Amino acid sequence: MKKGIIFVLLCAFWPTVQASAQKFGYVDTEFVYSKMPEYQKALSEIDKFTDKWAKDIQDKYADIEKMQRAYQAEEILLTDEMKRDRQRLLSDKEREAREYNNKVFGYEGMLYQKKKELMRTPMDMVIRAIEKVSLQKKLDFMFDKASDFVMLYTNPRHDYTEYVMEDLGLDMNAKPGKPNTVAGTVTNPAGTNADNKPTTKQ
Repeated sequence: MKKGIIFVLLCAFWPTVQASAQKFGYVDTEFVYSKMPEYQKALSEIDKFTDKWAKDIQDKYADIEKMQRAYQAEEILLTDEMKRDRQRLLSDKEREAREYNNKVFGYEGMLYQKKKELMRTPMDMVIRAIEKVSLQKKLDFMFDKASDFVMLYTNPRHDYTEYVMEDLGLDMNAKPGKPNTVAGTVTNPAGTNADNKPTTKQ
């Protein structure tokens, strides 16, 4: 009986022992992206497309409103057939405006596709840097502090954000989106010592 209880306890604690031997870390990708010129450029481009498409839609509805005012002013002079034609034209214009709005801002619409296209480069850069740091530091897991995965507490010794930023050539203290390299070298990133070498994590 005692042997059975001991065996059950060992089985219960064995996964915990295994997990404790695994090395993990986390990266604050939101912070990394805020320092990337490529990411800021992508955001700027997205804003331009958003503003352009929003203006196109506003112009369409402005034209519809203008047509409606003209119809109301002339309605008394129109025959029934002419009224039906004008109403049909207004209805078609309104439908076209709604369809265009959905095409641009709807689920997986033009704006969504443009975001995917423009964000691909900075996202790929960060992913490659994270993979490289994970391999260099022999990590089994790398979590994203900025993701929906809630981290209620994080020990700074497991924070590898500075290593990822160093691999990308970014300065943690630089202004958002500003380049921080001089002649291809990183200018004193946070977490470096007097010899410009990253402090070692346990």
